[in-house]
Order: sequence, then C-alpha cells, then structure tokens
Amino acid sequence: MTEKINDKTYSVKDRILFGISAIPDQMTYQAFNLFVFTYYFAVVGIGTIPLMIGFIIWSLWNSINDPFLGALSDRTKFKGKWGKRKFYLIISIIPLSLWMIFIFTVPIATEAKIVEYAYFLLIIMTFEFWYTLWDCNVNALFPEMFPTQEERSKTNIFVKGFTVIGVIFSSLPSLILSPLAPITGTPEELALIKMNYILGGTMLCVITILIAIPFILKGIREHEEDQVKFEKRPSFLGSLKICLKNREFLKFTFSNMLVWYVFNTLMMILPLFAIHVLGIGEGSFMITISLLFALGVAAFLLPVHAKFGQKIGMRNAAMLTLGVWIIILFLFVLINPGDILVVIIVTGMQGISLSGCLFYVDILHGSVIDEDALNFGVKRSASFYGVNAFIHRFSTILAILTIGLVFQGTRCAG
Repeated sequence: MTEKINDKTYSVKDRILFGISAIPDQMTYQAFNLFVFTYYFAVVGIGTIPLMIGFIIWSLWNSINDPFLGALSDRTKFKGKWGKRKFYLIISIIPLSLWMIFIFTVPIATEAKIVEYAYFLLIIMTFEFWYTLWDCNVNALFPEMFPTQEERSKTNIFVKGFTVIGVIFSSLPSLILSPLAPITGTPEELALIKMNYILGGTMLCVITILIAIPFILKGIREHEEDQVKFEKRPSFLGSLKICLKNREFLKFTFSNMLVWYVFNTLMMILPLFAIHVLGIGEGSFMITISLLFALGVAAFLLPVHAKFGQKIGMRNAAMLTLGVWIIILFLFVLINPGDILVVIIVTGMQGISLSGCLFYVDILHGSVIDEDALNFGVKRSASFYGVNAFIHRFSTILAILTIGLVFQGTRCAG
C-alpha cells in the first residue's frame, strides 16, 4: 500500500488526495469550454466574428500571462509551511471558484451589445489568470512529487480518474438545469436560461471550493529547494527561450494542443449540434448523457492504458491511441437527425481514445521536464507548464475559428 520515493512515503490515500486536484482543475476549465461560447453566442447574442476576435485577444493575453505565471512560480523561494506551489494554489482557488459565477453575471445593456462584449473580454481574461495560477502549480507538483515514470503511472491513474469526474461535474448544469440554449428566443425563455446559468455556476463554485480544501491541506508535499539549485533558475525571458528551443517539448506541446483542439470543439458544439442539426429538443440533456457515457468509458479504460503504455512504451501507445481516435471521429458522419441512440453510441466511443490521451500526456510531459533537468541541473516544472498552457490555449482559438467559419450566415437567438 505504500512506496518510498526520495525519502518520502506515498500511500494510496496520498495518491487520492493528490489526484482530486484534477477535479477543480478540469471542472472549471471544461465548464468554461462547454458553456462560454454557447452562452455568449446563443443567449447574450454576441455574433461569431466579435467572439472570434475576443478569443484572439484572449490568446494574446495568454502569450504573456501563462509563461509569466509559470516562471514566477519557479522563481519563488520556498515559503516555509506555505511552500511555493502551495502558496499560489491557496491564493488562486477562491477567485477561480467565484469566476464560475461571474462568467454568467452579464450586465443588462443596449442592443449594441457593447457592455456585454466588454464584460466578455474582461471575464475570460481574468478567468484565465486565476485558472493558470492554479493549473500550472498543480501540474508542476506532479513531476516533483513523483519523480519516476513508474510512480507517475501509478499516481496518474488516480489523477486521470478524477479528471474524468471533473469533466462530468463540468456538465452538471446541463443535466440538472434545462434549457441552456434558447429554442423560441422569447424574453421569458432567455431570462430563465440566464438564471439557469447563474445557478449552474454557483453549483460549480461550491464544488470547486469543497474539493480543493482537502487537496491543499493534505495532498501537497513540497521540500525546501537547495539554494544553489535555486540560483541556477533562469530569468523569465531566459526560461521562455530555453523552453521554446527544446524540440522535444515543442513536438509534445503542439501535439497536445491539437488533441485538445478536437476535444474543445466537440465540447463547445455538441449542445447546439444536437438541438439545431439533429433536431433533438432536449439536446443539452441528451448530450450530457452522451458525454457521461464517453467519460465512463474513458475512466474504465485508464488501467488498460497504463498496462498498454508500460508494455509498448508511453510514446508509442499515445501515437496508436491518436490514430484510433481519428478513425472513431469519422463515425459522426453516420448520425442522422433524430438518431438519439446513435448520438449516444458514437459520442461514447470517443472515450476509448480520450482515455489514452488523458493518461499519456502528463507522463510524456514529465519525461521532457526530466530531460531538461538533467541538462541544466534544475527542474523547471512550472515554466514548462506555463509555456505549455500558453500553446495549449490555442486549441480554444482554433475551435472558435472553426466554429466561426462554419457558423457564417447563422443567427443567434439573443
């Protein structure tokens, strides 16, 4: 039940306490991906072109925000009982939780939508700040607490299992509250939908705080960094330069970005796809059931991917998984309007490859960080995760651009 790692002993309980960090991490970000576009396009009434421009501005903000926060964490000295990663996790979790509500508290303004659009820009940029502050420090802890591939593999089963739960929780508003996208577009319907989003955001806010507390209190183990190693850490610009010159890192993070481009596009478009293309009146509910099925399949197959990766190598297993996903994605063309059962089956089958993508990514990223540490004599986990987060965000931009191009000529209900 326990293993000794670098003079530290980790039990299954310890792995679980660390793994639950994935719930607030993935729940908040996937809720952002799942609901923000639909809400501001179909409910608030902002057009696709302004939304595309807004997300491009957001990506420019990320080009500074994400690498900076990663380098800031790496350059922060150990703060006693506060640690260094733990310090940033504590100060970010309350704002991150509250932003689950603030995303949907759009002020009522004129038909010009200027106030709503300004609020949209402000809220997505501030959300990104708090999310990155949480995410890059959680991810930096993973290779530092579990330094070997074997131990990362054992812990990652729990991390990705809770990741699946986090994604499931992110879709709870669409399962409990209906409707979340307008059908008639009447003022009464829009007012009800806006209230549903606020209630859903409040639900996610409470869950985020409640689950983050045991992780912060019991799931973090940091050790004080050697002063000599700390002084070896490069500056922000130096760290950014080193990361962007690492070819293995760039290959990994570019591939990871494309994986999440596919996943984000599916998450954003499925509710509207179900309602307006397939003609399923209760589209949000049916898509939630489909996503739950896919995530259930993904969770069930995590141990299979762990053994598969150990047998043929994590990199080879990841590449094979991506090849299978390409084939499975083509099954969406077989869906005809009204085919609810086919929707559920095809969406559920995405969990086969999604499971592998979730499992292999952190292990492969940890290997890149380890190789860099061997070359430079210091582990710069948060810097790599910060740059990865910056490149990763382009997955959302690509998803928005893809949806925007497809949606040309359509009209929103707002």
